[in-house]
Amino acid sequence: MNFFRFLKSKSFFTQIGIGVISILLFVAFLQWWLGFTTNHDQKIQVPDLHKMSLLDVENTLKDLDLDFLVIDSASYNPNYPKKSVIEQTPEAGDFVKEKRKIYLTLNPSKYRNIRIPDINGLSKREAITQLQSVGFKIGEVSYVPDIGKDVVRGLKSDDKKVKPGTKLSKNTVIDLILGDGKGN
Repeated sequence: MNFFRFLKSKSFFTQIGIGVISILLFVAFLQWWLGFTTNHDQKIQVPDLHKMSLLDVENTLKDLDLDFLVIDSASYNPNYPKKSVIEQTPEAGDFVKEKRKIYLTLNPSKYRNIRIPDINGLSKREAITQLQSVGFKIGEVSYVPDIGKDVVRGLKSDDKKVKPGTKLSKNTVIDLILGDGKGN
């Protein structure tokens, strides 16, 4: 019975009132403090960094009090200058706060190197399919005397014979040397 009497007493309601007021004051202080420390209404618009060099990016972002981090190099894209920005996160036009990092993906300086597969003895169609699937382009086709018609007997790049296993840049033009079917 003492417990129920305490729930109806003046000291219980005083303690409840002090607790509620304390919580309200704490929430108000926390809201003011978070607004002050997080720069709540601050907005900096992210500039378009596409096709910019790293030096230009650094100067542009330094003026806006933003930072950047290079996260990756993508596959080479000939439409963009070498070592320029291909992709950025957050995107251009988004709003961020000061000191925010902009994550950049750069264009490598050239295509990556790929090994030439061993296609000697394959048919023209199989050879073309294999070379194109790994990233090479097919150039001229020449014929040499050989018993096999349209069978690969060699490869050339820039008028030099190349052997299987040689590394060449992706999108390199490779000329095929095929048998004419009239040889011994």
